[in-house]
Amino acid sequence: MNKPDALRQQLLANVAELRNSPDRLMIFIDNGTIRSTAAHGLSFEYAYTLNVILTDYAGHPDAVAIPLLAWLGQHQRELLHDLEKAREAITFEADLLDNSKVDLAIKLPLTERVIVKTEEDGSLRVVHPPEPPLDDYCMPDEGVIIRSSSGEELGRWSNP
Repeated sequence: MNKPDALRQQLLANVAELRNSPDRLMIFIDNGTIRSTAAHGLSFEYAYTLNVILTDYAGHPDAVAIPLLAWLGQHQRELLHDLEKAREAITFEADLLDNSKVDLAIKLPLTERVIVKTEEDGSLRVVHPPEPPLDDYCMPDEGVIIRSSSGEELGRWSNP
C-alpha cells in the first residue's frame, strides 16, 4: 500500500509544525479489506480507513486541511467530487488539550488498485497504477502560503 506513505510525505513537507516534529504524526490503517473479483487474474483492490493522528498540534486546522484536500484531489479525488461520498468521507475528532493544542484524528476511506499480470515466462508482474489523470481539478503549479483573514501565516504547501 502506497497511499499512507504518500500522505505522510505530503503532510510532513507542507505542515510546518510537523516538519519540525515528525514524530507527532502517526498514521494507522483500520478496517482493511482486499477486494477481488477473480475475473481474468489476480488483480485486486485494497480498501481501508486511513487514520491520521496529529498529537499536541498547536497550528491552525486549515494548515492541515488544505494540503490534505490537495493530496486527496490527486490520490482519491472521488472523495471530493462525488457528493454522496463527500458528505461523510473525511471525518475528524479533536481532543482539546488546552487553549493552544489539540490531538487531531482524521479518518479517510481510501482504496488502491493492484494490477497483477502473468508474464510470458509465468512470473507475475505487480503494478500499483496511479489514479486517473486530473482533468479539471484546479491546483496551483507552485507553492502556496495559507493566510488567515488577518494576514497571519497558517502554513505552506506545494503542489503534490
